[in-house]
Amino acid sequence: MMKLFIRAHDLGVKGEENIAARLDELGLDGVQLVAYKCLDGISYAPGAVTPERADSFRETFERAGKTVPLIGAYFNPVHPDENKIKNGIAVFKDYLSLAKRFGGNIVGSETGSYNGDKWTYHPQNRTEEAVDRVVRTFSELCGYAQDCGVNVGMEGAFGHVCYNVKTLYRAVKTIGADNIRFIFDLYNYLDGSNIDKMYDILEEGLQTFGDRICVFHIKDCTVNGDGSLKQCGVGKGIFDYYRILSEIKKVCPDADLVFEGTTGEDIAPAVAHIKERM
Repeated sequence: MMKLFIRAHDLGVKGEENIAARLDELGLDGVQLVAYKCLDGISYAPGAVTPERADSFRETFERAGKTVPLIGAYFNPVHPDENKIKNGIAVFKDYLSLAKRFGGNIVGSETGSYNGDKWTYHPQNRTEEAVDRVVRTFSELCGYAQDCGVNVGMEGAFGHVCYNVKTLYRAVKTIGADNIRFIFDLYNYLDGSNIDKMYDILEEGLQTFGDRICVFHIKDCTVNGDGSLKQCGVGKGIFDYYRILSEIKKVCPDADLVFEGTTGEDIAPAVAHIKERM
């Protein structure tokens, strides 16, 4: 059976007790956890989370019957500032070592951009050098994850190094680790040039990634007059979730669906929209 989640920091509350209560109100199964964005007193730095703090989160969620399908430790592995890359790797490793204590077993990131903190398209993203750098970094993370008994999630996006399904799959095949999972965000692969191919890209991703998909990000968008895309609350845009969920079910009948970027007053109607189509 499919389950429905949301990024914790999109809920508008902080602290595990408040998060769990809000999940109950909305009828959601748990969260994609980015600890430094939703728990007080935690910075984006190595050593910022103690094992005891992670245990406290897990125990609260267990009591509430909620789960964590993905821990987000997103960083830019091709950032022009090497210090930011080193910090990102260190934080990611921290979350790998604490993943089980948080109640999860997958820590994920996107594959980055040479545009640094903007995370937008840069010509250098689409070079072999860029893919090689991503492969080296995620190979290191997969090795560390293996020692921790957990998995690494990788997510592609149109403006990033792994800008389409084929490039992400090629990177993962090159890494060759058994503990890599795919985070599939259909919206991420779209822009004005390929929006008419949305359902072809969905089919390609499902057939290519298969049952190694750990999470599907649930988003929606509208198309601006100039052809660019604008993300909106799920149910308010052009995504046909009867069709999308039907296709997902064929490959991943027990899929974990995570709202990403749906916030505030858009959340409750989005939940109703997806549940009706599940």
